[in-house]
Amino acid sequence: MKFLFCAVNSKFIHSSLAPWYLSASVQASGSDSTAEVFEATINEAPEQVLEKIMKYEFDVIGFSTYIWNKNYIMSLAKKVKEKRNVTIILGGPEVSYNACEILREYDFVDFVVSGEGEEPFGRLAQGEKVEEINGFSYRKNGEIIISEPYIPKSPPPFPYTKEYFEALKGRIAYLETSRGCPFHCAFCLSGRCGGARFFDMEESKRKILLLANSGAQTIKFIDRTFNADKKRANEIFQFIIDNYGKNVPTSVCFHFEIEGELVDEAMLKVIEKAPKGLFQFEIGLQSFNEKTLLYINRRTNIKKLVNSIKAMISLDNIHIHIDLIAGMSYENIESLENSFNRAIELRPHMLQFGFLKLLHGAEMRENNEKFKFEFSHNPPYEVISTEWLTKEELIQLHTFENTFEKLYNSSRFYRTCEYLFSLTESPFKLIFDFAQFCERRVTANTLDDFTEAIYSYFSKMQGVDEKILRDVLAIDRLSTNKMGVLPEFLKVHSPLIKSHLNLLESSPETRREKGVKRAATVLLSEPSFVYVDYKNADKMKKTYKINKITINYDEN
Repeated sequence: MKFLFCAVNSKFIHSSLAPWYLSASVQASGSDSTAEVFEATINEAPEQVLEKIMKYEFDVIGFSTYIWNKNYIMSLAKKVKEKRNVTIILGGPEVSYNACEILREYDFVDFVVSGEGEEPFGRLAQGEKVEEINGFSYRKNGEIIISEPYIPKSPPPFPYTKEYFEALKGRIAYLETSRGCPFHCAFCLSGRCGGARFFDMEESKRKILLLANSGAQTIKFIDRTFNADKKRANEIFQFIIDNYGKNVPTSVCFHFEIEGELVDEAMLKVIEKAPKGLFQFEIGLQSFNEKTLLYINRRTNIKKLVNSIKAMISLDNIHIHIDLIAGMSYENIESLENSFNRAIELRPHMLQFGFLKLLHGAEMRENNEKFKFEFSHNPPYEVISTEWLTKEELIQLHTFENTFEKLYNSSRFYRTCEYLFSLTESPFKLIFDFAQFCERRVTANTLDDFTEAIYSYFSKMQGVDEKILRDVLAIDRLSTNKMGVLPEFLKVHSPLIKSHLNLLESSPETRREKGVKRAATVLLSEPSFVYVDYKNADKMKKTYKINKITINYDEN
């Protein structure tokens, strides 16, 4: 048999590991079967993707199916079937727990493989009957036969072939050193895959070095709770640190999803030695509402979690990304405001304010009588309303999230946020009200327009010094935009700018390096001149260093 495994990614920068695992399982089956991999993105025209697929020779085509690509995949798979009478198999988290529904609704789908597909596809390649293979659901004599998601005991095959690296082309690379999760959060599927199973350590280290030298700038560990085994996590952290600048290029960054509560003194001692920007940690807070956390099976020592995050942020060498989820049980606007304010007080590099999605297979969806949500029945199955949040409030929270992304998570307005947050007891309310203001403005959504909206709205806020607001906005724009041009309303037309730039050029110590662009302005709130040279941006904050010189306005 000839297999073609297809992945449709959300963006070009993303790669997919799943089809390469499946291809490797076919190649390792010892049969005469062959396998190839095809990747596309949901941004490509389906007709063009179909045309590319039809250039391959295959008897069986498998699609990796997720919430972000299900509709695209279904349309594409149907067209493949119309063009060629081949066997179509769907797999992935979006179909693993609703195989009956898929087979009933989509007659062009021949089989659904639930759970981990490597072993089932390997056995299929050997010629075994589907009825005898764990994980396959199918139709027989008009009846739908369902198989439970399959979790094998053996580790997956080695996916990093020559063809994989040729296809990667510097995109984000993915790596897993374990599968499963020790936790059982009601909104998540990871706990349904069994407890964490850890793969061979030496093999994991080998994969780390292979990917580090693949040309990828970011390597994401997809272990659901990377530090579930703290000793093992420390060994991998230490291995990467020891190889940094030797077998690990200095341009590479490693991303991990970790449980903040499990970070202890031993782990802090290891990660504090990491070069700045080498590691990124994503930590799921989800909520600070203890009743909410208990109700979703997430037992959290909030005090310990907060202290761990504070300790990691204080190291100032690791990009810290934390998550909150809106729409969960017992979370109303006041509760969300409290959770957000406590989270933002930690000053993470990124705070993702997401929305609850009721995934097939998650307890919150399967036991909706208990959790009582109204949600969209189309992917991504997002909550529309709850007992605690109205539809209107959730719509407003989406506006809030969009504004917060541009104001804080973009890293473009670091000083502006610090200044504004210092003037309020509730950053949530400050951003919520600003978001409603932005929603009413009829302007193009450019960076300059958004910057002007910040100035226009907050300059009228009680307690705001208009000159300080102008200055922090100007510094933020200069330090994050290497074009070095301020919007007109932030410019100060002063001869001091030119005279001080000339003074800088006259000194060997401050002379601009050849090929390096320089920008400058004067401040209005203090007698200072600031300038920035666009070189060596901060790896974590993505900002350029601001240099400040005290000036005497009476000189001119």
